Amino acid sequence: MELVAIDLEGSGAQDRANEAILEIALVPIVDGRPDMGAAYCTLINPGRSIPRRPWISPGLTDSVLRDAPTLAEVEPELAPRINGKHLVGHNVGVDWRLLRRHCPSVTPAGLIDTLRLARQLDHGIGRSLTSVIDHFALASDVDQLAPDSAPHRALWDTVAVALLLPVLSRAIHDPGVRPGDLVEAAHTPAIDPHSTPQSQPSLFD
Repeated sequence: MELVAIDLEGSGAQDRANEAILEIALVPIVDGRPDMGAAYCTLINPGRSIPRRPWISPGLTDSVLRDAPTLAEVEPELAPRINGKHLVGHNVGVDWRLLRRHCPSVTPAGLIDTLRLARQLDHGIGRSLTSVIDHFALASDVDQLAPDSAPHRALWDTVAVALLLPVLSRAIHDPGVRPGDLVEAAHTPAIDPHSTPQSQPSLFD
């Protein structure tokens, strides 16, 4: 069972079908740890000007994105890193819908949502990725593994998810269980590329 953490930064859902991917990061999870040697992160040139909005991550400006590769240039890198693997993300259905819309050649085996896992914990804090990371005191570990990134940027958030999955798994289930065992136990189905975007497998029902 191959797991790959993912995070996309986009122009915003208000763009609807025209929402652009501005940055993507992928980090394999091997033996419960992010494999930074195999990590992939890139900015993406959206081919148009992106207005400054509060929800767009700092640093994703037109001047920076102008020199980035286009999504058409990036897509051949994504398919072999994702196809047949389980994508792990925080509210991963949002990232999957945006990715599938723009990259039809990408076909993961299933989705694992750390947000859904976090909702099973009764710890009285927010469910945002940064809130959960702070609760488990993982921020310094993320900073160490992604020193040139920051919260709300693709690489930082992807590394955070990769570290968070086994921590949530241990917090909810037996301390010795592995993330791959949990996926198999949940019988996460393969993704149907023709299914509606709203339907996605979850780790636990």
